Order: sequence, then C-alpha cells, then structure tokens
Amino acid sequence: MSFAALIARNVFTRKLRSSLTGVAVAIGIMTVVALGVLTHSLRLTAISVLRTGEADFTVAQKGVSDVVYSALDDAQVDRLKSYPEVDSVIGVLIAAVKLDANHPFFLELGIPPDQLANFGVQVVAGRAYDADATDQVMLGHRAAADLHKTVGDMITIDTVDLHVVGIYSIGNVFGDSASMLPLTTLQGLERKPGSVTLAFVKVKPGTDIPALRASIEKDSPALATVRTESEFGRVDRNLSLISAANVATSILALVIGAIGVMNTTMMSVFERTREFGVLRAVGWTRARLVGLVMGEAVLISLAGAAVGLAMGYVAILLIQRVPEVVGVFQPDYPTGIFGRALGIAIGMAFIGAFYPAVRAALLKPMEALRHE
Repeated sequence: MSFAALIARNVFTRKLRSSLTGVAVAIGIMTVVALGVLTHSLRLTAISVLRTGEADFTVAQKGVSDVVYSALDDAQVDRLKSYPEVDSVIGVLIAAVKLDANHPFFLELGIPPDQLANFGVQVVAGRAYDADATDQVMLGHRAAADLHKTVGDMITIDTVDLHVVGIYSIGNVFGDSASMLPLTTLQGLERKPGSVTLAFVKVKPGTDIPALRASIEKDSPALATVRTESEFGRVDRNLSLISAANVATSILALVIGAIGVMNTTMMSVFERTREFGVLRAVGWTRARLVGLVMGEAVLISLAGAAVGLAMGYVAILLIQRVPEVVGVFQPDYPTGIFGRALGIAIGMAFIGAFYPAVRAALLKPMEALRHE
C-alpha cells in the first residue's frame, strides 16, 4: 500500500470523526468565501460610483459613512475649478430611491445637460433632457431594458411622474443601471439646493496629478481625493469596517478550524499509540510518522474546504435575495478569495496537527507498544 493510500485509508476508517472535523472546516471556509465575495463585490459597486464619468480623479467629503452621503457645496466646487491645472469639474448629485420591490436601491444622477458629453454620456436613443425640465429623465440602457421602458414612456420615481426622453450609455455597469435628471431638478426633489455628492475632475495634459491632489486636500481639509480602489476607505468608512471584519473573520475561522483539527488529531494519536509504536519498531522514521499524521489532517481539511466552497456559493445566492442588497450586490468571484480559502484550509491542517504529529513522532517504541 502506498503512503498516500495509507493516509486515505486511515481517514476513511474513522468516518464520523473525520466528517465532523470536515464540517467544522467547511463552515469556516464557507464564512471566509461568502464574506470575502460580499466585501469584494460591494467594494466594486462602491468604486464604480467614483469611476462613473471620464475623470482623472474624484473629490468627495472626507470620512462619511457612505459615499452616497458625501456633500459638496457650490463654493467647494468653484474652488476646485479655480486651480490652473484643472481642465473641468463636474458636480454630480447622487440619490438612492426605492423604485419597487425588485429595485430597492435605484440611483438617480443629477447632471447639467451641458456636462453630459464631458461626463462620458452617450445618448443612444431619444435626446438629452432640458436643463430646467422638472418632468424629464434619461435611463441607462441597462435600466431601460430591466424596467422595459423606452423613449416616450412614463416612469414614476419616488412618487414623481417623469417622461423618458432618452436612453444613454456611459460604459459603466453602475451608471448604465441608473437614471439621470437635470441637476437642479434632482436638487429640488432631494431638498439639497446648491449641493452635489461628488466632483469629477479632469486635469490639463502634463499635470502632476499627485501634487494637485495634495494641494486640494491641503487647501480643503474637509475633502478627500480618490483615484484608486485602495483609497476608497478615505471617503467610505462602512466599507473599511466591512473589510476589517472580513480579515477578522478569516483569522477567527483559521483559529476555530485549527482547534477542531487539533482536537480530532490529538484523539486519534492517543487511540493509535500502539499503532505508532509498531510503525516505529518496524523502522518508520519520526519524519515519516509526522508526515502521516499531517497528511491525514490535510486530507480532512481539503475535503472540508471543497464542501465549504460549495456552501459559500449557496450562501452568496441566498444573500442576493436579501431585499436590502438587491441592486447593490452583484457577485464577483475573484480567484484571490478562493486562493485565500484554500490557504486557510491548509493552515488549519498544519497548525492543528503540528503538536499531535510531533507528539506521535516522539513516542518511544517500547512504551507505545505497552500502551493499553
């Protein structure tokens, strides 16, 4: 019998104990995968808010709990426009409304019609809304398809009846799943006159963007500039807290799984003391004995990890049905999350089985053979 076959036989001989340990590992891996995918996907959704539009960087209020609650007044926007390196600044108001049960987080973007082209908006059907219109709206092509609306239809958003005058594309899933209204109209509906959520800044060719961003933040301490995904936590504390919780959960899953593996492996070592004594007596080295015990733990952990990955996928499907995240949570499955889950599973095995494996290897053959 090969060494690998012996490891597999030992695991399957103790089906109940191995299964219970595997379940503990699976629950930990399911948690790591589900929370990892949730955090990653919410981050992508949030980042897409800042990346909507053809800007070099985005300016938001610093330290808000959610980027949608950022607020910049006209004076702050005008100050951004005053920098000689700045080519243009587009202030955009973002509002989230419950459209219906299937769209509890539908977004409205308030943008002046003369800034649509600079913002990267292409009207693919119909026309742009008028600057002072209070009953006109454009729908992103994804939103129009989802809502079965076309140019000339009526749509009620937050109890307001609006005429769909155009369908647009912005080349961004977030933007194309939203609606656009004249800025002044949305400011009136939201009771936020002279206020925008974000400012999208384009710079002139040859500008030292990091230096410009540093100047803006120095001159306006209440504002933060964002250009990359890693900087998003500066303007959205909620996602930073979720990311921290994700890391903490991964560590906790590793510890709990390792304790489960250690408990099972330790009991196995005590029960098989005579077996280990025989193996040492027939010439097995301590290293080979350590490999046997560690191999069994790794096999159990990998089997549990496989089940945990499947459970994590099911958990994500269930999370998608939660009303609070419909329209916000679009699952994305990066390979890094699965790699981390696999690493945690192997870590559970090695950390949990290390002491029992060493204890088994240090048994003296004669004492082990006399063990009852």
